[in-house]
Amino acid sequence: MGYFRRNWRNESDAHDLVQDVYARVCEAAQYELPHTARPFVFTTARNLLIDKFRTHQVIPLEMVGDVELFALPSDQPSQERNLIARDELRKLQSAIDKLSPRSREALLLKQLEGLSRREIAARMGISEETVKEYLATAVFALSDIFFADAAGGKP
Repeated sequence: MGYFRRNWRNESDAHDLVQDVYARVCEAAQYELPHTARPFVFTTARNLLIDKFRTHQVIPLEMVGDVELFALPSDQPSQERNLIARDELRKLQSAIDKLSPRSREALLLKQLEGLSRREIAARMGISEETVKEYLATAVFALSDIFFADAAGGKP
């Protein structure tokens, strides 16, 4: 309701617009449920207003609220967040590269492929106890690297 009150001057239409959004959301949900409901509902509301603008030949200026109607906040990460994430991934890759080859292999099989210790042992041709040691060594080494970086020291 608040969205329509801010972006559609005729408040008497707000209830009808909300009902139209509900109808559209329910219709869309029959095919597939949205991953995140809030952005989906607000996008549906925005699209409904766009359709209203298109269907009316002339829309009085007092009917339109903010011109910023079309600028909805997005759940997509910002450019800054993307850069931070890339930097963190580079640091992680560098830290993983510093591990011994066997510890790295065990860690990647565990974390990326989701294998159990038994499956890792079978694939690497070693005992489960050795896999446990490789994983512990990898985790301790990575934590040393990251905590040393966070504290401003060198690993």
